[in-house]
Amino acid sequence: MPRQKMSEAEKTETRAVRDYLKVLEANQPRRGRKRTPASIRKQIDGTAVAMEGASATKRLALVQQRLDLETELDRLESAGSVDMGALETAFADNAASYGGRRGISYAAWREVGVPSPVLKAAGIRRST
Repeated sequence: MPRQKMSEAEKTETRAVRDYLKVLEANQPRRGRKRTPASIRKQIDGTAVAMEGASATKRLALVQQRLDLETELDRLESAGSVDMGALETAFADNAASYGGRRGISYAAWREVGVPSPVLKAAGIRRST
């Protein structure tokens, strides 16, 4: 059975929900010491120092570590440029109809990290 095409409204709803959830996931608190751009730069500098006199295989591993650290640094620096307010507003405007059509409960939204005030703004209530 062929899948029905989504309407523009459904595409907008899906995009708003997906973008908000992606940002929530990327900004979830993690265990351990918080990573800062300065600490990552310090590690990048440390890999450059460690490369001096390293064997070919160790140098390869250090290059990969440096590339991973640079990616993490870019992600960390760009995280501050996300307009969370706009994403939250778009989510609140679309989440109720998106969740209603797909049968997503309040508990499911909460489990993936959506704060209760945002759900309240979206008109999603706990069922009794």
